[in-house]
Amino acid sequence: MGKLLQCEGAPVLDSFPQQCHSAGIDPWRDHVSITSSTPSSAPGATTALLLPAPAPASPLPHSNASSLQQTVLDEPSSNVASWEVVSGLEPQQLQALQKLAVKGVLWKHPSKSNSHVFTLHHGGDVEADGNCLFSAAQKAVSLKGENPHNVRKKTVQRFLADYETGLLQKAAIDQAIKHLYSPDLASGWGVHVVQEVKLLARKSDREAMDTAIEELVRCNVSRENAAEMVYKERCLSIDNGDTWAKYMSIAGNENDEYDIITLFYAQEGLISVEENRDGRAAAFGDDIAIESLASEYQREVFVVQAHGSDAMVDADHCIFFLSHRPRGEILHNPMFLFMKGTGWCGSGADHYEPLIAQSAPSLSQEKAALVL
Repeated sequence: MGKLLQCEGAPVLDSFPQQCHSAGIDPWRDHVSITSSTPSSAPGATTALLLPAPAPASPLPHSNASSLQQTVLDEPSSNVASWEVVSGLEPQQLQALQKLAVKGVLWKHPSKSNSHVFTLHHGGDVEADGNCLFSAAQKAVSLKGENPHNVRKKTVQRFLADYETGLLQKAAIDQAIKHLYSPDLASGWGVHVVQEVKLLARKSDREAMDTAIEELVRCNVSRENAAEMVYKERCLSIDNGDTWAKYMSIAGNENDEYDIITLFYAQEGLISVEENRDGRAAAFGDDIAIESLASEYQREVFVVQAHGSDAMVDADHCIFFLSHRPRGEILHNPMFLFMKGTGWCGSGADHYEPLIAQSAPSLSQEKAALVL
């Protein structure tokens, strides 16, 4: 699972527009106030709040830089699946994805003269347990010696290092995080029918919270309203970089320091509370996590969205490539992650799956299905 902020102008199959970031735009950085669930050209769409992108970063110091070249491999993988066996694809999606596997995509290094054609193949399923971004990333580029938990941990550590040293714009990052996880419930109802507020409950405090909730229930407060009151008072809100790092560290196991609490609201008020009693809920990877993942592993990450009939612009434009560049040098071939989209929702994201990119030097660059 994950969260994506809508990136207008993203490349679509066969139309060859420039990448978002070629104009200095990054998905989360410039579109932090996403209020439209339809393309910007749709009637009634609202305009996102734009924030300036920072200057290009100098190469990042990496504690594992010396070993990165050895642990990150870009060898062709035989563990690929035919697009025909991937479930849930509509005919238009299948046709477009088959074109990527046959003709490939042309990737040009942003700052060097290198260019390569890669054919894209489905890399198989990963568990839909909230860790799918990190599981898919590990599988997509064969991060040898890594596991999804380590990939998540290194991603969060990279974010914190860049956040604390000022490499990231704190004000913009904090605003984006607050928008995603602690939204202003006085607005946004023209787009969303339901909005979520995420909170962090320390595992060691859960028993005391339960006692406080029961005391309110005995005073004739409904269970859900009692839970809302206690959790809002005693839990951490996810509204800045520090609390985001605590949230994104949660893998849904007993070693987590916090449990994720989710409050669901309609415009009329509280709908329900997801208390996550067993502590199995994991933090879904969002755009901020993807950029930190790209920075840690020093490669460009493309999220390849295949929209169905409920969200595609037209039958010829159902595949979108959303780029996430690292905050330092690009030293490795790109990573590709696959997502079957369900709509034009700024917080939308269903499930990340790995894409295996196989180098195809024999294919014509001029005939590639897409230029990135």
